[in-house]
Amino acid sequence: MILTLTRTQCRRISHRAVQVVITLFGLLLLTFFIGRVMPLDPVLAIVGPDADQATYQQVYHQLGFDKPLWVQFGIYLNALLHGDLGHALLTGQPVVHDIVRVFPATVELATLAIVIGAGLGVPLGVLAAARRNSVIDYVVRMLSLAGYSTPIFWVGMIGLLLFYAHLGWVGGAGRVDFSLDGIVPRRTGFMLIDALLAGNSQVFWNALNHLVLPASLLGFHSMAYISRMTRSFMLAQLSQEFILTARVKGLTEWQVIWQHAFRNILVQLLTVVALAYGSLLEGAVLIETVFSWPGFGSYLTGSLMLGDMNAVMGCVLVVGLIFVLLNLISDLLYQVFDPRTKV
Repeated sequence: MILTLTRTQCRRISHRAVQVVITLFGLLLLTFFIGRVMPLDPVLAIVGPDADQATYQQVYHQLGFDKPLWVQFGIYLNALLHGDLGHALLTGQPVVHDIVRVFPATVELATLAIVIGAGLGVPLGVLAAARRNSVIDYVVRMLSLAGYSTPIFWVGMIGLLLFYAHLGWVGGAGRVDFSLDGIVPRRTGFMLIDALLAGNSQVFWNALNHLVLPASLLGFHSMAYISRMTRSFMLAQLSQEFILTARVKGLTEWQVIWQHAFRNILVQLLTVVALAYGSLLEGAVLIETVFSWPGFGSYLTGSLMLGDMNAVMGCVLVVGLIFVLLNLISDLLYQVFDPRTKV
């Protein structure tokens, strides 16, 4: 029995590893060839518009753009296998160093956003399903519709005008005030953690003051999605016969909803929240642009505008890895919370 289980687990791990490799390879291949046909010239971005033809051709040759596309892709893959993502045109630094530098800012933003989104979305979705077609249900559905359909950049600008410029309740653009930038030594890249490690409460509260508005707006957007999915899952469960049986047995409504119906949708919610978190990590481009947030999204946008395919492909690889890892974690949590998935 133990031997059979081990073989099954090894087979599943091998199958998943092959899927991961194929997925990441497909992402890189598609991004590489799309980047080569984009109407952007990375050579011109390096040498400038006033460079002569000889200089242009020299850089063109140094970058390997005179080789066939499949050869260029092979050279890139070989470097990738050695841990080299190339150098970014935007900063002149290795892409790996740039991603390590900017990614913590986005993780900090997305993590607080998903805490807000899931913390509000799940109970609101449960409440809406439990009070179906009531005033509460209609309010939750309207909030979800507004959060899901309203352009995030417009909400961001309105939020800045209202809460920062007019009311002065929150900080403005950036991670901290300009006068406090660089005071705290960078250890982890997470501004709040670095401020705590340095024992600087002024920078900590200032950073939190800057973080709360963009994270709340992103959290409101993810709350809309999570609450809708929670409501849908709960409605499906509340219509099952075992719920009627639980009520007939004399269980309280709280027990019926949270101990029976909600427990059955927990596995599905794990995937929803995980995918929402992944979307926040790679999709916070607009909110980072509005708030001048020096994160992953801003770096990717600047690289795209410059035609810096080394940086773009490095970012695509990171996004792909994020979703793969989140799916793996979701599968693991499935087995923890739902024994029926164990084989």
